[in-house]
Amino acid sequence: MWGIITAAVLAASPAAADAAPDRYRLPRLDAKIQVDGRLDEAAWNEALILELGFETNPGENIAPPARTECRLFHTESHLYYGCHAQDPEPERIRARYSDRDLSFPADDVIGIGIDPFHSQNRSFVFDVNPLGVQNDRVFTEASGISEESWDAIWESAGRLVDDGYVVEVAIPFSSLSFPAADGEQVWDFNVRRYMPREVYRRFALMPFDRNNPCRLCQTAELVGFEGVDAGKGLEVTPTLTGAQVSERADFPDGELRSRDPDFEPGLSARWAVTNNLLLSGTLNPDFSQVEADVAQLDVNEPFALFFPELRPFFLEGSEAFRTPVQTVFTRTLADPIFGLKLTGKQGPNALGAFVVRDEITNLLIPGVESSTVETLAFETTSSVVRYARDVGRSSSSVGLVLTDRRGGDYKNSVAGVDAFLRLSTADTLEIQLLRSQTDYPDELAVELDQRLDLFSGDGLSVTYEHEPRDWSITAEYRDFSDGFRADSGFVRQTGFREAELEGGYKWYGDGDHWYTEIWVGGEWERSETQTGLLLDQRSEIKGGWDGQLQSSVFVAVADGERTFEGVFFEADEVEIWGTIRPTSWLELTAEASKGDGIDFAEVRAGDQLEIGASVRTIVGRHFKADLFLTRQELDVEGGNLFSADLTELRLIYQVNSRALVRLITQYAQIDRTPALFSELVEPSTDELFGQLLFSYKIDARTALWLGYTSNYLDEARSGLTETGNSVFFKVSYAWQP
Repeated sequence: MWGIITAAVLAASPAAADAAPDRYRLPRLDAKIQVDGRLDEAAWNEALILELGFETNPGENIAPPARTECRLFHTESHLYYGCHAQDPEPERIRARYSDRDLSFPADDVIGIGIDPFHSQNRSFVFDVNPLGVQNDRVFTEASGISEESWDAIWESAGRLVDDGYVVEVAIPFSSLSFPAADGEQVWDFNVRRYMPREVYRRFALMPFDRNNPCRLCQTAELVGFEGVDAGKGLEVTPTLTGAQVSERADFPDGELRSRDPDFEPGLSARWAVTNNLLLSGTLNPDFSQVEADVAQLDVNEPFALFFPELRPFFLEGSEAFRTPVQTVFTRTLADPIFGLKLTGKQGPNALGAFVVRDEITNLLIPGVESSTVETLAFETTSSVVRYARDVGRSSSSVGLVLTDRRGGDYKNSVAGVDAFLRLSTADTLEIQLLRSQTDYPDELAVELDQRLDLFSGDGLSVTYEHEPRDWSITAEYRDFSDGFRADSGFVRQTGFREAELEGGYKWYGDGDHWYTEIWVGGEWERSETQTGLLLDQRSEIKGGWDGQLQSSVFVAVADGERTFEGVFFEADEVEIWGTIRPTSWLELTAEASKGDGIDFAEVRAGDQLEIGASVRTIVGRHFKADLFLTRQELDVEGGNLFSADLTELRLIYQVNSRALVRLITQYAQIDRTPALFSELVEPSTDELFGQLLFSYKIDARTALWLGYTSNYLDEARSGLTETGNSVFFKVSYAWQP
C-alpha cells in the first residue's frame, strides 16, 4: 500500500524533480565554547560562514538593507551557531527581556530551522532576540502551524554592539531527534532574521519562491554530523507542589474556610531510547493551572469553548499527534494519575503514542446545533497511537490515528487514516477519514438524550488548495454523522455536512510603498443536516492590506441565512479588524462586527454587536502591559436582552531572562433585562479573577513558581464577595546524569 501511494505522489509532484538545493559542509571541531554573546573563541574562525543575502518579505528576494553574517559548526555533543547582525540604525533595535517564547514577534530576532530527517515536513526552530531570550518551536509543513509549546533545553546569549547585535547559541544533540546513522548525515536548514521597523522585514539564507507556498521545500542542506552523540539521553525531573485553598461554600453569607494545606510530590522522566525515539513518563503529576487561560465570554454560545493545552507533559511532542480533524485534545484529561508517552521518527516513519489514567472523566457531547460538557466521577484510561509516513521529498505524508478511552460502563474508540499530498508546487490535498464507536453509561445517556446501545459514526474532512504567487483558491468539504464521537479530541459539532469555497488575489509592494500587500477575495459556504435541512449558508466579500507602521486591516461583508431548531433566521454581518504598531513600545488592535444574531435560549431573532480592542505597551527592556477589552450586545424585540463586558489586564515585570513578576486580572460584567427572559435570571452578574505570580526559570523544566489567586462574585450589584482563594507553589528540577 505504501509503495503504491509513494509512487503516485512522486509521479504527480514536480517538487520531487526540482533542482538540487544549496549544500554546505558543516565542520566538526573539538572546542570548548562559553555561550556569552562573544564570538571570540578560535573555533568561530574555523566555522562555516554564511551571509543572509535575501530579503524575502516585504521585498521579493532583493538585497537586504542590513548585513547578517552567521557561523556554524558542531562538536560531538552540540550544534553551535553565532550571528553578527549589523544595523544602519542600531539605536532602533528592538530588544526586551521576557519569559521564554513571549518576546516574539515584537523584537528583532535571528533563528535557525533544522530538519534532521531531510524530509521537508518538520523543522525544529531555535530563535533568539538580541538579549538572548529564547523561542523554540516545531513547524510542520502539512498543518502550516508552529507548535510554540515545544520546549528544549539549550543555551543562548545576546549582546548589543555599536553596529548592531551578536547572538550565540549552543543546541545539545540530546535536545533533538535525529537519525541513527554511522556515517555522514544530510540535514535541511535555513537561517532567518526578522527586523521589525516601519514594516516587518524578513531576511534569509535562501530565496523564497512565492509561487511555491511550501516553506520547508525551499531550504539548504547541511552535510556532516558524523559520530554526533546525544549523551545518555536520560532526564529525571522531580516536582513538588503545595497549595493552601480557602472556599466560601455558602455564598454570599457563608464563612470563607481554609482547607488543610496540600503538598504533592511528583516525578517526570525522559529517556532517549535511541537518537530518534523518546520515552517519557509521569507519576502523580501536578497539572495545576500555573498559566491562567485567556478569558472568554460564554454568553449565548451554543457550542463548547476551546481552551489551549498549557500543561508541560502534554505539550511535549504534541506536534506528533496533530491531524486534520482534532482527534487528540489532551485537555479532556482532567486529573491524571500517571502518563506514559513514546514519540520518535525513524527514516520516513514517525510515531506518537501515550497512555494516561485519569481520576475523573470530562466529556464533550456534540450535536448538530449545540454541544455540552459533562464531568463523570469515575476513572478512565485513555490510549492514543499516531503513525505518519513521509512520502518522497515533497513534504507529503500519510498516516493513521487510533484513540481509545474507557472506564466502567463507558468507552469510546476512534480509528482514522489521513494524507497530506503535495500534488504540484502550488497544489495540495489534505484528507482524513474517521470512524468511531461509543457506549455511554445508561444514566448519562438518558439524561443527555443519547443512545443506550453501542453506536458508531463516521467523519470526513477534505481540503484542496491551489496557491501560486498572486492568487489562491481553497475548497473544503466536511461530513460528520450523528453518531460520530471523538472523546479524546475536540469535535464539538456532528450530524452535519458542509462545503466551502474561497478564493482571492494579491498585489505585493515593498517596504517603500504605503502597502506591502493588498488582497481581495470571496467565500461561499453551506452546511446542512444529514437529512438535507439547511443549517447555515453564507456568501462573503472580503479584503485587506498590510502596510507601514506594521499595520494590517481586514474588512468583510457577508450575506447569509441559517436555521436553529427549525426556525429560519437572516445572518447578514459586517466585520472589520485592524492593528498597528506606530512605535516600538505601543501596539493597538481593534475589531468589530455587527449584524443579525440569535437568542439561542428563546429561539428568536436579534441584532448583535461585538467589539474588541487591545493595547500593548512596552516600557524599557523590562516592563510590559497588555489590556484586552471585549463587549457583546444582543437586542431583541422589546429592547436589550443582554450586554456583556470582559476586561483583562496583564502586567509583567521581567527582572531578566529568567525571573518575572506577573499580575493578571480578569473582570466580567453581564447586564440583563429580566422582563425579556421567560425564566428567572439575575439582572446582573459580575466576576473578578486575579493572579499574582513570581517565576524563576533556569531552563524549560527547572523552575520555581510562587503565586496567589482569588475569585470574586456579585450577582445583584451589592458588592463583590470573595468566593475563594489559594496560595500555591511549584518547584521542579531537571536532572541529567
